[in-house]
Amino acid sequence: MKYRLESDLIGELQVPEEAYYGVQTQRAVENFQISGVLLSDFPQFIKGLAYVKWAAAETNFTLGLLDENIKNVIVEAAKEVIDGKFDQDFPLDMIQGGAGTSTNMNINEVIANRANEMMGYSKGSYEVVTPNDHVNLSQSTNDAYPTAIKLAAINANEQLISVLQTLINSFRAKGESFKHVIKMGRTQLQDAVPMTLGQEFEAYAVNLEDDIERLNQSTLLFLDINMGATAIGTGLNAAPGYAKLCAENLSKITGHKFTTARNLIEATPDTGAYVTYSSALKRMAVKISKICNDLRLLSSGPRCGFNEINLPAMQPGSSIMPGKVNPVIPEVMNQICFRVIGNDLTVTMAAEAGQLQLNVMEPVMTFSILESMRLLSNGMQTLATKCIDGITANEAHCKAMVMNSIGIVTALNPHIGYKNSTKIAKEALETGASVYDLVIKYNILSMEEMDKILDPANMLAPQMDKVNHNPNK
Repeated sequence: MKYRLESDLIGELQVPEEAYYGVQTQRAVENFQISGVLLSDFPQFIKGLAYVKWAAAETNFTLGLLDENIKNVIVEAAKEVIDGKFDQDFPLDMIQGGAGTSTNMNINEVIANRANEMMGYSKGSYEVVTPNDHVNLSQSTNDAYPTAIKLAAINANEQLISVLQTLINSFRAKGESFKHVIKMGRTQLQDAVPMTLGQEFEAYAVNLEDDIERLNQSTLLFLDINMGATAIGTGLNAAPGYAKLCAENLSKITGHKFTTARNLIEATPDTGAYVTYSSALKRMAVKISKICNDLRLLSSGPRCGFNEINLPAMQPGSSIMPGKVNPVIPEVMNQICFRVIGNDLTVTMAAEAGQLQLNVMEPVMTFSILESMRLLSNGMQTLATKCIDGITANEAHCKAMVMNSIGIVTALNPHIGYKNSTKIAKEALETGASVYDLVIKYNILSMEEMDKILDPANMLAPQMDKVNHNPNK
């Protein structure tokens, strides 16, 4: 590999000749070999950085701070970054010291080198466009970096919501196809009262539907940005009017309605929006993990478990037990959710670790939130297509368990009275006989009456107004 020589405050350093990044990026590559997860693994974040530089260039030009030719090449270079042409030139580890300065300089160097190349100069020469004086003009890492994070999260949230809706649709479709399958509901893992498998799956859909609103509400906090704050919020080295105009330009080119924070000194160290959004991700992860626990339990067996549903067989389940098939898709989704919950704790602790006028822990918050979003998106897509869509019901087995359950006494209680219900339940427990058979045996109700009461249409919703209540029957 051929190298070029660049220099910075620390000294001279070799940079790969073909790289669009420069010396400060190269130094950070050597300093931070931490997680193995690179900035290039999150294209949405790279796009967010490029949009910020584009908006800054437009603002600086309007305020008379930037030559039109330089503005134009910066914007064109930023657009190429947004198109994904230089993702490989963002080799930084996502976890880094310096409050994101290395990441900010990475985008500054890539845009500057590409802009100079457009004007006929070699990489690393910075003949016309420089990373600091032009691409970073009127900015600091402390306003450009968090603004890029927020834009990246907003855009990634749109994809996350789309996949979440796919999962919701899968649960809803199963709810519709299983609406006639009667089964026993359970509380505390004990028989409760009858329901349908359709009601169970529709409840999962409704449970997750609420998260769409929660996630979207949380992203509204990301629209409040601190561009123009520069280092600590005083706006040093930014022109009057820069903050408001930059927010307007960023809104224009992204389609999102960004506004300038009302107090830039407060907004610069504040990471409350990250905490709120990460909490919404955790909330959804907890709920999805619970649902996956249910799926594993409902499909347990097949001979010695609940065996109410069949999950699609995805792979052999054992190296020693022939014929065993495991619920691998819910299992991997559980593990994803555990990771998201852990990431939320990381975000919480990193937000708390902020000091005075800056929170230097933003890189790990960025990594944690973007990783959680990516894991959830991939996991929910897999859960929907490789598990939920292929679930089938063991209808006869579900009905047999209802008929053999003590729990149907509760449904019979309004019809035969509490005293009779208790008597029947006690004998059923002691003898193993079914409630259904005992009620008929003692002529408390006829078979026709029992079948009518236990019909899903008459048992699965409020029916007291239709009951001939006769506790002495």
